[in-house]
Amino acid sequence: MTDNKDDKTISVGGKKTLTLKPSGVQQGMVRQDMGRGRTKAVVVETRKRRINRPEDDRPASAPVTPVQRAPEPQQSRPAPQPQPEQARPRVGVVLNQLSPDEIEARRRALAEAQIRDAAEAKQRAEDEARRKVEEEARRKAEEEERLRREKEEAERRVSEAAEPAAETAAEVSVARPAEARPQPARPGTAPAPAAATTVAPRGRREEDEDEERRRPGAAAPRGKVTRPEPAKVPARPKGDDGRRQGKLTLTTAATDEDGATRGRSLSAMRRRQEKFKRSMMQETREKISREVVLPETITIQELSQRMSERAVDVIKFLMKEGQMMKPGDLIDADLAELIAGEFGHTVKRVSESDVEEGIFNVADDEADLESRPPIVTIMGHVDHGKTSLLDAIRHANVVAGEAGGITQHIGAYQVEQNGHKITFIDTPGHAAFTAMRARGAQATDIAILVVAADDSVMPQTIESINHAKAAGVPIIVAINKIDKPTANPQKVRTELLQHEVFVESMGGETLDVEVSAKNGTNLDKLLEAILLQAEILDLKANPNRTAEGVVVEAQLDRGRGAVATVLVQTGTLKPGQIIVAGDQWGRVRALVNDKGDHVKEAGPSMPVEVLGLSGTPAAGDKFAVVENESRAREISEYRQRLAREKQVARQAGSRGSLEQMMNQLQSSGMKEFPLLVKGDVQGSIEAISGALEKLGTDEVRVRIVHSGAGAITESDISLAEASNAAIIGFNVRANAQARSAAERAGIEIRYYNIIYDLVDDVKAAMSGLLSPERRETFLGNAEILEVFNITKVGKVAGCRVTEGKVERGAGVRLIRDNVVIHEGKLKTLKRFKDEVSEVPVGQECGMAFENYEDIRAGDIIECFRVEHVTRTL
Repeated sequence: MTDNKDDKTISVGGKKTLTLKPSGVQQGMVRQDMGRGRTKAVVVETRKRRINRPEDDRPASAPVTPVQRAPEPQQSRPAPQPQPEQARPRVGVVLNQLSPDEIEARRRALAEAQIRDAAEAKQRAEDEARRKVEEEARRKAEEEERLRREKEEAERRVSEAAEPAAETAAEVSVARPAEARPQPARPGTAPAPAAATTVAPRGRREEDEDEERRRPGAAAPRGKVTRPEPAKVPARPKGDDGRRQGKLTLTTAATDEDGATRGRSLSAMRRRQEKFKRSMMQETREKISREVVLPETITIQELSQRMSERAVDVIKFLMKEGQMMKPGDLIDADLAELIAGEFGHTVKRVSESDVEEGIFNVADDEADLESRPPIVTIMGHVDHGKTSLLDAIRHANVVAGEAGGITQHIGAYQVEQNGHKITFIDTPGHAAFTAMRARGAQATDIAILVVAADDSVMPQTIESINHAKAAGVPIIVAINKIDKPTANPQKVRTELLQHEVFVESMGGETLDVEVSAKNGTNLDKLLEAILLQAEILDLKANPNRTAEGVVVEAQLDRGRGAVATVLVQTGTLKPGQIIVAGDQWGRVRALVNDKGDHVKEAGPSMPVEVLGLSGTPAAGDKFAVVENESRAREISEYRQRLAREKQVARQAGSRGSLEQMMNQLQSSGMKEFPLLVKGDVQGSIEAISGALEKLGTDEVRVRIVHSGAGAITESDISLAEASNAAIIGFNVRANAQARSAAERAGIEIRYYNIIYDLVDDVKAAMSGLLSPERRETFLGNAEILEVFNITKVGKVAGCRVTEGKVERGAGVRLIRDNVVIHEGKLKTLKRFKDEVSEVPVGQECGMAFENYEDIRAGDIIECFRVEHVTRTL
């Protein structure tokens, strides 16, 4: 009978008869991974399934198949205890009953456990090695700190024991630090001098012996040299609480711990000797010539810093030249160049405009160029069907949105034909939009000249031809309105010959297509002609660079802020980039295409609306992407400063001095019509300003006090009130506050949406400022036959009317020998004795002048009527 402590099993005759714990239950420790290298030991029980088999009753001598068990972690494996052969579980028998999948799973689990144990062992070895390295480093640091403290203590003892020889010891310790360490004294030998004995660092054993000697009644150890006791440190004086004990002051830095003055170091003495030698030899340093960058103006202090010279030397030089200046005074680039040359430096002149270098017109490599869509501008006379033609191509209806059916804005659109994209720019045809047409021609690749077949060539048609030729772009003639009965396309071709536009049918090279925007006739032929011309031009651009292009139109939107319609000419524009457009800059918040959709990027030849600018740039300004906000702000400020300077110079030139102004008013009598113009877009304001300035004459002209894009505000009312100007709103309205302010101030606000009406009304208002025209009408001549002196009346001329008639109250001139002697009015006109209103030709009458009596026989009296006629521009 055996008693197994593990299983608490009592066996009799080799058979299990009684157990205190269910069989198949095993306890063990498992190392659980907690993450990030942390582990945790967990006690687990393994319960095996009990399977009743007849093989369990076999004798204990039967062979058992051995099986390998996964080794448990070393930390949690209990100590092995001897077990009798009879008490061991028959694992081999169970293994024989397992399926192949279970056996394979157990093998995999065993392999994984072995790999995990190996990794844990490797990690433990690495941790142990790292701990050893850290322990060694810490031990070395402690040893170095202990040696340093011992050395300081030894130096302090040297200074206390040998005060007379302190300076010598300090020099020796600086010059030969290795020789200052004496050999330790051997037992039984004579003691060395104190200065040499106490320098050596002592170990902890010697410090213990010193402590024993300090005790009362303690004897010196045998064979040891007795060191003198250190002097007692005086007690701290009363009132010193030691608060400034660890603070570094100038006194503590310049003195040692014992109060002695610290000596100069060897390096300081060497530097002093070298400086003395240089002063004795009067050694001069070699002059370094530098390249000094000079802007248009610079201060003397900044110039001296760029030359690495003293500002005092520069001022001395200027004083020798007879100029008294301070370091903060501004000097021009010429004087700065002269100063730099005197000091032996070279000069590089730069100007403020250099801030724009590298932004515009960047050259591209030929290998990076890719094909881009053509940019086509539609030009022509007003009402010849330009916008209708573009609507027919785009399948849109822009004409319905334009006031009066005429285009007053410049628009950019993109269409697709046979897989190829084409960008269209629609320009107004009205005479006032000359600048818009010129701008459209400059930003384009191909110009489509729309000519109505019934109207033929008109003034703006000729102007569009001139713009296209000035820009150097090829022309495609679109003969529109061929569906009308009065259409005569051949007349159009013939009249174009007078302006050097030779179409193909007349032996030239210019393409011409007969189209009808109303019926959609031959639109595909027009698009094919555009693609053919674009293929001949071989248009290319680099899309993989910073974007650059031109501002087509700009406006101030109430909900979106400043909105600029731009045409990307090269590169790719993306949201988030920083752009400079004219004198405005901003970060691109969004890109909107011509259909109103937000896009992620805009490639070459693509028109988009840009949101996020700080203000509305002028139409026609170039834009470019810059690398950061500081560069953009610098360029914007430079351009705004230029614009202000130009405006001030123009005003100064037109205003001049007060005396010149008075003389000009007296001589010319110029009258001004002040106006404040607000419009919806910059292009319309530009066109209105140009049209109004053309209305001016020598007597009256328009003075535009202010113009801008956006609604009419209270500040506009205040400005108009101060300058006594009228306010014109083109496609904009005044808000409620501005309207009430205008009513209080008596300012008139006129609203327009058609430029014809605006120009006509301003012309009529300016005509009222013109002085009326004095128109003289000839009535007749009378010859003086005899002069009579009548009492109380004066001299009366007896006359005969020789030509026309003479009227009373009309103006008369007295002519003698074909020279006008007097001009005035008739006092009396009599026929016999009666006053009459007029005397016809061939009859005689008596006439007397008002306030004039120098009349003679033979003089001629000319009679005329004066009329004042209202003038118009």
